[in-house]
Amino acid sequence: MKILAGDIGGTKTRLAIVDVEGAQVRILHEVSYPSRDYAEFGILLEDFLHASPRDFRAGTAAFGIAGPVQGRAVHTTNLPWRIDADALQRQFGFSCTLLNDLEATAYGLPALGTEDLLILQAGAESACGNAAVIAAGTGLGEAGLYWDGKNHQPFATEGGHASFSPSNTQEFALLRHLQLQHQHVSWERVVSGMGLLSLHEFLRQYRNVAAPEWLSAEMRDGDAAAAIANAALAGRDEICAATLEWFVRLYGAEAGNLALKVMSRGGLYLGGGIAPKILPLLRSGIFMEAFLGKGRMRPLLEAMPVKVILNDRAALYGPALRAAQLANEAL
Repeated sequence: MKILAGDIGGTKTRLAIVDVEGAQVRILHEVSYPSRDYAEFGILLEDFLHASPRDFRAGTAAFGIAGPVQGRAVHTTNLPWRIDADALQRQFGFSCTLLNDLEATAYGLPALGTEDLLILQAGAESACGNAAVIAAGTGLGEAGLYWDGKNHQPFATEGGHASFSPSNTQEFALLRHLQLQHQHVSWERVVSGMGLLSLHEFLRQYRNVAAPEWLSAEMRDGDAAAAIANAALAGRDEICAATLEWFVRLYGAEAGNLALKVMSRGGLYLGGGIAPKILPLLRSGIFMEAFLGKGRMRPLLEAMPVKVILNDRAALYGPALRAAQLANEAL
């Protein structure tokens, strides 16, 4: 079954024509676009369809979108877009399904192989039950997968927008610092690309250490968050290294919060674009130390598998598998 699948994020939007057979997804044609170069999604989609080979056209479409889907429409969280499935159907003539982006990633898990996952914690041998996905990227996405006794049923959340909770003196100071800039300080404000920038800015002020000129130039001329992460991983700057370690610790703490709330005995998965780029730190133990640091609940968390999604197409696979599932149910 040929399906038009999309992964719509605050930084980039990927669209693909895919072929679905069971849980197998094969990419036939894929293009990535800078999301902010387009005033609305319909214009971007029109560009993609105009450039796509006619042999690959699909009659069914599904899109994972960074934002809360209400009914058949969504206002994107980190873009000025409103996407309406019914309007897209009228304009382009295909059936259309919208999913939250992390819900889409959750739907994509069955298409992943062992080579697509890095194990941070194996968990209990008999691990079974609900699961969860958390993904730091432009924002912070979270989703759950309810275990019905036979299959996992993904569901969306907006848990990344829950209130940030500091756990030590430095983090309380960070919260006060961010409250001067934002009416509400969420976990997304500290565990995301923008969060990495906020942590770095705060830590420079907190320790009274100015950024070196070479770093300021790299942040000014390119991707500022990537410049910080690269400097940290290369050991070029002490504050950058401390920033990234702090980021990973906070990521682990919120992942543990999600695991407890969903009771993800079946596993917790790290998705998004940041995790695969910082694997050395994720594997260092910092993330898992924070994940497990929940007092009396530590044994429960120790029994949960924790895995990093290495295949960045999981968010494309999910909409395709969900669209195929809905099409089969309609037969």
